[in-house]
Amino acid sequence: MPNPANTNESPSNILCKSCGLCCSGHLFAWVRLNAPELDPAQSLGLTVIRDDPRQRGFTQPCPLWNGICTVYTSPNYPRTCRNYKCVVLKRLLDNDIALPEALSTIRETLNLIREIEPLLPVSSAISFRERLITHKEILESKGAVPEGVDSEFLRKAEILLTYYEDQFGVDDFIDFEK
Repeated sequence: MPNPANTNESPSNILCKSCGLCCSGHLFAWVRLNAPELDPAQSLGLTVIRDDPRQRGFTQPCPLWNGICTVYTSPNYPRTCRNYKCVVLKRLLDNDIALPEALSTIRETLNLIREIEPLLPVSSAISFRERLITHKEILESKGAVPEGVDSEFLRKAEILLTYYEDQFGVDDFIDFEK
């Protein structure tokens, strides 16, 4: 994460560049687009979903996220991406929290994701969020889970999903429209 003392960037830019969870497939499985955005988004290299007018968008993780958004200044930068603000960012912008506290929340979340990742089985799903939810639902459908890796996964998954809801305002599995 960047050192805020070594940059002239705004706290919100520092926070977003330190995070990227809304781009990396950790918070969302897809991002909603308006119909006129579909072709421009596809021209950027995004995997566009067109089949259902209620679910038009592109899949996550965003292929244009490379530790930073590579199309942030493009005229075709999706409106939903431009407008999205997670709870952590909103609190920072409202001066409810300071940058160090916001960055700490991001670090804690990323650390928890790193702890969970090796506990997930191999899957054809690309989105971390999709793999997390699928594995959690499979384990929960089996009933009582004995102590071990599966119970550790379920415990950490619950903590992470609570973080997603409380710290990022994300309680829906796939919808990126906020």
